[in-house]
Amino acid sequence: MNRSNGSPSDGSITAPGTAATSAPGAAGAAPSAPDTAGKTLSASDFLQLNPAEAPKGGMADWLARQIRYAVANGLLPAGSRLPATRVLAGELGVSRGVVTEAYRRLTEDGHVAGRGRGGTVVLAAPLARPTERQVTADDGTSGQPGLFTAPPGTGTFDALRAAPARIDLSPGLPDLAAFPRAAWLRAERSVLAGLVPSDFGYGDPRGTPALRRAVARWLALNRGIAADPDEVLIVAGTAQALGLLALVLRDEGVTRVAIEDPGSLGIRQHLHNSGLQSPPVPVDSKGIRVDALRATGARVALLTPAHQFPTGVVLDGGRRRELADWARDGGLIIEDDYDAEHRYDRPPVPALRSTLADHVAYAGSVSKLLAPALRVGWLLAPRRHRSALVDAKRFADLGNAALPQLVLAHLMESGELERHLRFLRRRHRGRRDAMIAAIGARMPGAVVHGAAAGLHLMVTFEAGRDDTALAAAALERGVKVQPLSWHAQRPGRPGLVLGYAASTPSDIREGIAVLGDLLR
Repeated sequence: MNRSNGSPSDGSITAPGTAATSAPGAAGAAPSAPDTAGKTLSASDFLQLNPAEAPKGGMADWLARQIRYAVANGLLPAGSRLPATRVLAGELGVSRGVVTEAYRRLTEDGHVAGRGRGGTVVLAAPLARPTERQVTADDGTSGQPGLFTAPPGTGTFDALRAAPARIDLSPGLPDLAAFPRAAWLRAERSVLAGLVPSDFGYGDPRGTPALRRAVARWLALNRGIAADPDEVLIVAGTAQALGLLALVLRDEGVTRVAIEDPGSLGIRQHLHNSGLQSPPVPVDSKGIRVDALRATGARVALLTPAHQFPTGVVLDGGRRRELADWARDGGLIIEDDYDAEHRYDRPPVPALRSTLADHVAYAGSVSKLLAPALRVGWLLAPRRHRSALVDAKRFADLGNAALPQLVLAHLMESGELERHLRFLRRRHRGRRDAMIAAIGARMPGAVVHGAAAGLHLMVTFEAGRDDTALAAAALERGVKVQPLSWHAQRPGRPGLVLGYAASTPSDIREGIAVLGDLLR
């Protein structure tokens, strides 16, 4: 596992060896109340807010945090109207700018939205509360204990998503608050206005021609892949792409798909559910070790070459050539290009599919670019597999829903999706920088990997720490993370996989402060 500092391939960073003092108001540190001697501070009936509880110099951050908690706890349901900034500022005895800044942060988070004369309205729904029918882990226990006291099973991710937390630093979460609702609605109206009755019938199981053309153009411009629209198969996300490939490969006698180690636990679970074994292949600072891949004897390998999960390593030129030789000897590469568009400090890396079309099954989706809820992705397979994959898709569901495909095609062709990507890069860069700075200040000795691209960081610690115990303790403190050991099949250095795309800088700093306190 790469521990080199400042590596251009994975952006590894070693945090300073000295701990910073606790930030005011950070989790685990007692907030210092402002000096109220000789002053009269007001309070508000709205959420029983008392500004005397705010840390010195952090009034706007404190106010935004109180409102977020109220949304999460269901005290402010979706549709609730917040007090006018002038009214709340008067009740709290603070400047109107403080309340305006807090509302601005909540708007950026996607918790609220301004409605003009309708005021500021809550958008976000409350976090799920524990119930008697909680999602259970594979050991049969419900709630949080089963998450970390037993090896992760098929229900682990469902249980983790359902577990309530103030701050969610799980990897794989895009910035759902940034979903371009207005652009989507405009595109939907435009699409609906142009449809004829026959467009509402059953369509091509491969996907609508409009989206297949748009995806082919998108991949040519953004990933260097030259593909005919007829080569594109629209699927319900990368998960279905893997399921269809597994079905076709099993029919050809394939029983094993080699995967990177460390590598995605979710990918491993999908392969196992399809009846395929997943021999691990080690990853180092240059990417997957092709010599170790050859040693497994597997003829199919699933890789994340543009931004390896979870290390963030980019497959380097030498390894690409070795991998091409392995593929030409009869191997098949499944390329999961899950977040290649999200890059910040390095040039783009061409997809393997761009130079090895006959040996690569390429899978991508809009789950990390727009939202997983859309369930729209694409699969480009070698010619020899296409007919069987189309048959498998046909009998799975007759094809994806057509209307979302047509709306997505409109966003791609109009340039809206490209504009959205540029917006996300700026936003994600700021959140990544906030996480790196917080780790440097609050988690001395930690090593950060994968900072140059993606939506998450990998953090490793010295040997001997129990990363599952750390994740469990963090969840008890209201911070959701994933232990690195979940994503490894072989023994390795302990660590955490931390997502930053879906959290605000203030939440990131607070979450890292909790982790730092637990490490100390």
